[in-house]
Amino acid sequence: MAETRVYYEGVGRRKEATARVRLYPDGQGNFVANNKPLEEYFSRITDQAYVGQPLQVTGTEGRFDVSVQVSGGGVTGQAGAVRLAIARALLKADPDYCQRLRQHGMLTRDARVKERKKPGLKRARKAPQYTKR
Repeated sequence: MAETRVYYEGVGRRKEATARVRLYPDGQGNFVANNKPLEEYFSRITDQAYVGQPLQVTGTEGRFDVSVQVSGGGVTGQAGAVRLAIARALLKADPDYCQRLRQHGMLTRDARVKERKKPGLKRARKAPQYTKR
């Protein structure tokens, strides 16, 4: 019979992106996003650093194997969703991390989304150019 690994799960959202994260304790620090290594999936260095912030703040880099399934939105929105999901999963792993994560603003969902287009306008707020004659 196959042996199942223990893991801590977290879900994060940002804009239109949704991420499901599993943290496997006693890992070597492997990070896989949609079956690709972190550096391959998030090619921007800023996004890579942003995703790893919860692990860095709690001092748990290299202690967990991270597996991510992320969909929807753009690259930066996905990075934000993964960051929130990792922070929530770390909270399940050890509730003592709550204060440190909260101080750095990693447990708050960023609720900013694209504003809807209004009728008569070109975008949400951009009006057509006024012509006097």
